[in-house]
Amino acid sequence: MVTLTDARAVAETVTDPELPMLTLADLGVLREVSESGGTVVVTITPTYTGCPAMDTMRDDLVHALHDAGYDDVEVRTVLHPPWSSDWITEEGRRKLAEAGISPPGTAPRNDGPIPLTLAPPVSHAVRCPHCGAAETEELSRFSATACKSLRRCRTCAEPFEHVKEI
Repeated sequence: MVTLTDARAVAETVTDPELPMLTLADLGVLREVSESGGTVVVTITPTYTGCPAMDTMRDDLVHALHDAGYDDVEVRTVLHPPWSSDWITEEGRRKLAEAGISPPGTAPRNDGPIPLTLAPPVSHAVRCPHCGAAETEELSRFSATACKSLRRCRTCAEPFEHVKEI
């Protein structure tokens, strides 16, 4: 007999399609696994509105749970509270750095409406995941995915991606 604890354990093994070194749990996208009327209900939150990986995440969760013996699976998307890069676990941050991707710093805090500014975002020190130097520069605000920027280390000259603070 499979239990809800087992279903959670299965869901926690599903990896992010854009950051395959991270599970959805590492990324903080996996919010809840519950049961409703015999159906396993998995709740996830996108990293940002319109994230193109959401369909793949949903499909991968359903397939993993079906393969584990759960016949009825529903994946729900919740937008509140919105995902924050602060939800990435310490294990997830370690895995990002090991993969050569700079993990995010602390996300900005906003208690009300977020003002729209046309100026570039204020940059903070982003450490190179290769040599650890803080002397890095942004090459492009967007990288392979919208949630990452492309940077280069001024010390070792290696390019790297940085997960943005959201």
